[in-house]
Amino acid sequence: MQAQKHGDLSTMPAENTKSGRVQTMIEGNTPQGHNNSNTEEVEELNQSEMEALLAASANPISIKRGDVVEGVIVRIDQDEILVDIGLKSEGVLSTKELPTSGYGSFNELRLNEKVLVFIIQPETSEGHAVLSLKRANTERQWRIAEEQYKNGELLKARVIDYNKGGLIVDVAGIRGFVPISQILNLKREEVAAGGENQETAAKLQSMKDKELQLKIIEINRARNRLILSERLAVQEWRQRRREELLDELKPGDIRKGVVSNLANFGAFVDLGGADGLVHISQLAWSRVNHPSEVLHVGQEVEVQVLSVDKDKKKIALSIKRAEVDPWTTVEQRYTPGQLVTGVVTKIAPFGAFARIEDGIEGLIHLSELTPGTDPKTILHEGAQLQLRILRIDAERRRLGLSLRQADENESKEGAATPAAEASKESAASAAPAAGRESGPSLAETTPSLESAAPSLHEHTPPAKRSEGKSERKERERHAENSLLSSLPTGDEGEMTAMAEAFRAAARQRTKEDTEASE
Repeated sequence: MQAQKHGDLSTMPAENTKSGRVQTMIEGNTPQGHNNSNTEEVEELNQSEMEALLAASANPISIKRGDVVEGVIVRIDQDEILVDIGLKSEGVLSTKELPTSGYGSFNELRLNEKVLVFIIQPETSEGHAVLSLKRANTERQWRIAEEQYKNGELLKARVIDYNKGGLIVDVAGIRGFVPISQILNLKREEVAAGGENQETAAKLQSMKDKELQLKIIEINRARNRLILSERLAVQEWRQRRREELLDELKPGDIRKGVVSNLANFGAFVDLGGADGLVHISQLAWSRVNHPSEVLHVGQEVEVQVLSVDKDKKKIALSIKRAEVDPWTTVEQRYTPGQLVTGVVTKIAPFGAFARIEDGIEGLIHLSELTPGTDPKTILHEGAQLQLRILRIDAERRRLGLSLRQADENESKEGAATPAAEASKESAASAAPAAGRESGPSLAETTPSLESAAPSLHEHTPPAKRSEGKSERKERERHAENSLLSSLPTGDEGEMTAMAEAFRAAARQRTKEDTEASE
């Protein structure tokens, strides 16, 4: 067991193969046979270190209160942290002044890590320098800002105040300034007017506490000057994002965007860094004369990607294809013969087009207009009409509409209403005679009267037409009484108004026949 233990111990130093003793044991050489080259290298290294130490002692580091220097953490305790800043003894950093979280907190610091420290006191009675990490953070941020300026990096900062010249932002503890000409959401007129203009000042005030994406365009540490631009930052970000979107987007993808601009030929939609064009024909399933009829700037929409041209860096989009095509279900909602309300959208030489719902338009042919009406008086864009559906062809997206048949139906209904009221009035007038023996009805009497009047002369022989006037009058009175004797009378024995009318008609007809015979 002891031999085994000794063997283990003898092999432990073998991990450091650069050790001279280990090399001797591995190679099996005697100490006298060891190469003297290693000894010479060690002597040269020690000599260079000594020269460096002598030079440092000859030129000691001069520090004073307020300096910010870089040091290396050599020890971390619960109460204090020792930092080597190049002095004879380490500087002391109290853990009480460390931030609770983020950079510089106790949990974030590591041994051998480089940190910036602020010199509170160059040397105490014990020979240590008193340091502060919190006060040195401002200098650290300036150095970070210089690196961001050199690399052209983008950063985010919160607006803390404003003046007539622009916005004041907080860049990780440093006060920065965004000139009014470098603010994105201001127009040229507002920029020219400056912050003294009330509208421009109101916009600047509304941006307070907002976080902006910025780019440093000027930095001067000696003068504490930090100038930033929102316009350049957004332009660069959009350019980078456009390249990413051109690689990501594929035809058929559904994306959400915001309408950024309107034109006569369509609308531009911001997809989050790149603008795509929605042609006016792709805005909606219904007819659109101008994009402003269905969209406004700033509106959030859902679009479908039609095509992506990486060479020309163009993106074609469609809003209507991201929605359900109403023609696919039109036959479920409408049937031929149904009355609908339509709005005239376009006038054509052969008729007019009317929209009965969003995406569904039909044709009113000239032959389906109301006869005798002037098309110009009733057919104009925006007119609301009552129409009847003639036919539906969902595959060809065709819909036939008729104004004439809709008007005819209304006229029939209007005529039926007075007839119904007249029948009710006649029924009410016949009600008092309900208990008596009923005579022939008015409907039955009417044709008999009409047929009886001409029969007075049709059945009279030609020889008797030469009779005297007194005999003819007597015969006419007798025939008239026989026809009217069966008509109903009122409660006081008087003839009804309808019977009087029939009697007057019989007399007139008899008079005309008599004059004709004479």
